[in-house]
Amino acid sequence: MQSLIRPALVLFGALTLICGIVYPLAVTGIAQAAFPEQANGSLVRHGGQVVGSSLIGQSFSSPRYFWGRPSATGPMPANGAGSSGSNQGPANPALGEAVKARIAALRELDPGSTAAVPVDLVTASASGLDPEISIAAARYQMGRVARVRGLDAARVAALVDEHSKGRLLGVFGEPRVNVLALNLALDAESLHTR
Repeated sequence: MQSLIRPALVLFGALTLICGIVYPLAVTGIAQAAFPEQANGSLVRHGGQVVGSSLIGQSFSSPRYFWGRPSATGPMPANGAGSSGSNQGPANPALGEAVKARIAALRELDPGSTAAVPVDLVTASASGLDPEISIAAARYQMGRVARVRGLDAARVAALVDEHSKGRLLGVFGEPRVNVLALNLALDAESLHTR
């Protein structure tokens, strides 16, 4: 028994040193050197202050702003400390009612729009923290945002185009737009047009 304790303790110490200290320091050092922005949270600064992260969605409720995907996080929407989905499947009546209510709210704020409501504006994601919406979701909201802000619809469309991202490597994912970046650009545009 005595002969097994010493090698076990040495192995425990070596693995603790390698896995608990050396490896995390190496990965952190490589990340800071190669990808400093991402390693530090992809923080978005505006006016010298951190206003969010380009990787975590925020809850915008004013009609002056583009809205992101609904969030099922608790106790508040887009809670980065409580990432979660609603766990409601397509057969769940509660999901159907929530979608109907979201569609009604979108239609009420933009009664002139007859376009189909994009699915990402009425359904929450698994994380509840999506920072981006589809191009269709952004285009659906352009009329409301332009009207409420008193901006030219063509200028709002140009802002959506300027902030749109294509598929990753031209293949993966869908074209999308970061809601926080687009809303910050809208605020800047509104300041210029005053």
